[in-house]
Amino acid sequence: MPPLRLDTPEALETYAGREVAVTEWLTITQERIARFAEATDDHQWLHVDEERAARESPFGGTIAHGFLTLSLLSKFMRDSLDIRGGARRLINYGLNRVRFISPVRAGSKIRARIELQSFRRLADACEGTFLITVELEGAGKPCCVAEWIYRFYP
Repeated sequence: MPPLRLDTPEALETYAGREVAVTEWLTITQERIARFAEATDDHQWLHVDEERAARESPFGGTIAHGFLTLSLLSKFMRDSLDIRGGARRLINYGLNRVRFISPVRAGSKIRARIELQSFRRLADACEGTFLITVELEGAGKPCCVAEWIYRFYP
């Protein structure tokens, strides 16, 4: 799905309560998992030791860090929403709720469904609250669901 292109952040308001994007599938490679482990200093065997994970993990192999999946929300939003003007700064204002529902095995594909839950105008900015559901290809349940707040400053 191509990105939603808008001239200004205020144009988002008409999308409140609607799905605004579904991203392309992204393969979560063992290399990406290993790079994330290096960046975060989280080398738990479940993520980085392929042989041990194959033997001992209930998932049959290594899995991505939950925070790796969460960190990819930035990529998914960048791929999904193109606001061409009216905002000099876009600020990650935080998360209201995050759940890691299903493990993401190395080699799996994920994508995001992005819904604009709400939009409001503030004195000095606009704020969008997005519900992002990260789907796991072939699975009945998502791997991650997060409610993320963005602020757009003129």
